Amino acid sequence: MSQQTKFLLNEDQMPKAWYNLQADFPQPLPAVLHPGTMQPVGPDDLAPLFPMSLIQQEVTTEREVEIPEPVRDVYRLWRPAPLYRAHGLEKALGTCAKIYYKYEGVSPAGSHKPNTAVPQAFFNKQAGVKRLVTETGAGQWGTSLAFAGAHYGLEVEVFQVRVSYDQKPYRRAMMETYGARCVASPSNETVYGRSVLAKHPDHRGSLGIAISEAVELAVQRDDTKYALGSVLNHVMLHQTIIGLESMQQMAMADTWPDVVVGCTGGGSNFAGMAFPFIGHGLRGGPKPRIVAVEPAACPSLTRGKYAYDFGDTAGMTPLTKMHTLGAQFTPPGFHAGGLRYHGMAPMVSHAKELGLLEAVAYDQVACFAAGVLFARAEGIVPAPEANHAVKGAIEEALRCKREGKAETILFNLSGHGHFDMASYQKYFAGELTDETYDEAELAMALSGLPSVPEPV
Repeated sequence: MSQQTKFLLNEDQMPKAWYNLQADFPQPLPAVLHPGTMQPVGPDDLAPLFPMSLIQQEVTTEREVEIPEPVRDVYRLWRPAPLYRAHGLEKALGTCAKIYYKYEGVSPAGSHKPNTAVPQAFFNKQAGVKRLVTETGAGQWGTSLAFAGAHYGLEVEVFQVRVSYDQKPYRRAMMETYGARCVASPSNETVYGRSVLAKHPDHRGSLGIAISEAVELAVQRDDTKYALGSVLNHVMLHQTIIGLESMQQMAMADTWPDVVVGCTGGGSNFAGMAFPFIGHGLRGGPKPRIVAVEPAACPSLTRGKYAYDFGDTAGMTPLTKMHTLGAQFTPPGFHAGGLRYHGMAPMVSHAKELGLLEAVAYDQVACFAAGVLFARAEGIVPAPEANHAVKGAIEEALRCKREGKAETILFNLSGHGHFDMASYQKYFAGELTDETYDEAELAMALSGLPSVPEPV
């Protein structure tokens, strides 16, 4: 393990505003549609789910949105987050590339998710909300919202995808430590959950089902709102603090990335790192290649269709245009639970359609191998989700080695794997396999996409 080079910002250098890529898109995002009228949704349509302050952030096209000082105060528990030069990994690969990584595992929850959980809890508290309901896959988002809810005195209820609920008991314990209630989804606590279990008593769950259950509960009480840890525009906005800090730190290192890499499930940590660099390029700055890495078992960007779809399985959410595998698609139970979502964030999808990023997909065994190599070279054990970004960065570094190019690679290490060691145990025992989705199920899910009239 080689000597690390760390680039740290002081608290005064923490960004005071989030960055909104909508301001720099060469073409505007497609409208969000009401599933009943097929007309663009208005603030009143979203009010049962979100406070007006977050709805305004969802639709704004202003380039900068101020980070409230009380939110920055909580951020100071772990932000600014460090950026490292990965000398050990470079040496292990024998590459002439320079590899840097932003490490988001320093947060109390161990991932990037508190970057949006804290402001979401703050704005809900301001609006007089008493309870937040949400879903989670691997548990990083549920843990983060539980942490934020505890800070602001909010009740938090989390529907965790059943396969992750069983795979990751320590994430569940951490949610409960922060005071949240965690329920395996599909559950008997909602009408929709019971309907799923009636047909499939052993259903392993999906993020789409868990979202449906959370939304169903959120609309039943006036003191309750829904919180989402990825996909939505305001979530992408909050996460841009990652890339904004990284830009300052790359300047400290007297370099600039030729390639920016991030893992993608719903899109939040990827957008957090990539969007500030994309925007900088659109405004006349250097344009690094932007590489999104997704799991081969849930490949929305590389195999999905760019179309209007529901964000949940029951069809209770508005329709957004995104790369989707179909809301009825249930991915296999691979260990990167945070990446098991049928759709990609509309803003990430739009950027892909505009040619602002490229996407690749890798199997989980190869990603775990990359994570182990990284851990032995750099000392940090990545979460299964983050292993996809590690794999992407390694592939770029090996390309540089083959081509004799001394490029600079930057990636987002979105969280640590301390609560995922059971999956590492399976990897070392040779019990971890490459999960594959059912092609027939994918075809069926895509055939069931909602019919949306072409705009006049």
